[in-house]
Amino acid sequence: MHAFGEPLAVETVPDPVPEPGGVVVAVRATGVCRSDWHGWMGHDPAIALPHVPGHELAGEVVAAGPEVREFAVGDRVTVPFCCGCGECDPCRHGWTQICDVDFQPGFTAWGSFAELVALPRADLNLVRLPEALGFAEAASLGCRFMTAFAALTEHGRVAAGEWVAVHGCGGVGLSAVMIARALGAPVVAIDVDDDTLSLAGKLGADICIDARETDPAEAVQELLGGAHVSIDALGSAATCRSSILSLRKRGRHVQVGLLLEDERSVAVPMDRVIARELELRGVHGMAVGRYHALLELIARGSLRPARLIGRTIGLEDAGAELASMGAFAQRGVSVIEL
Repeated sequence: MHAFGEPLAVETVPDPVPEPGGVVVAVRATGVCRSDWHGWMGHDPAIALPHVPGHELAGEVVAAGPEVREFAVGDRVTVPFCCGCGECDPCRHGWTQICDVDFQPGFTAWGSFAELVALPRADLNLVRLPEALGFAEAASLGCRFMTAFAALTEHGRVAAGEWVAVHGCGGVGLSAVMIARALGAPVVAIDVDDDTLSLAGKLGADICIDARETDPAEAVQELLGGAHVSIDALGSAATCRSSILSLRKRGRHVQVGLLLEDERSVAVPMDRVIARELELRGVHGMAVGRYHALLELIARGSLRPARLIGRTIGLEDAGAELASMGAFAQRGVSVIEL
């Protein structure tokens, strides 16, 4: 990427070299995420040009620094999109996803729209992949499934039988639908696209609401008396407010979707928050230490991430796929296979 919002180019660049405690991973699959689109549009101040996007990756270790102890060449791995340093206060508490000096492939450094990517502090940040999990499925975990899993389990603390409302059924929203159902929680899916709502129903949503036809918060209140947990998976002033207003008393709102430009600061119905003792949480990915719980859900067969993969493409098609995200053209997750 040589300019924001301009076509990407496939170029030959020097191979990365691992840090003493880091590795180089041969990318076998990498997701194309709306967060990548935000970076391509110039919404992320951490990106310096020229740049290589991509942060949802899975592959094999091909080189390791001399200080790496837990991983070796040939290991199948993935990595959170926010890598920890292991030394700051959040990392010492296990919150690597909010590290004070976090490393983000595809944002603070060159990412995984490439044959090779360098990753730091391998013993802390890498996640070993089960042999039964394919690279494409593992790549789909990298931002959407892991963020939705953290939103529902850690922040939303959803329990079996509790209603979950998902506002916006893109990749992360549909991931939340699937995870909630895997956890035994019924789901209300809310969107403005017929095909997306149909897909949400196929993936497990019990109720689908078209926000073009009815006020979704009022509908959730009328149908259920409010949701126990509600997620804004899109990221707008309207969906944020609707998610909060969808909650029953003592419900939990989790903000997953990024709010941009003049919507970075939005009006919150604080009178409702106070009167109903609501809880508002933000989520910034998932700590590396929580991956085992997500992988166990997959190993049991309760969650099948392959169901969300909409299409696989080659690296040469990455730029066009990224550009199309501005029109919300995707259904499910698009994965680049190398």
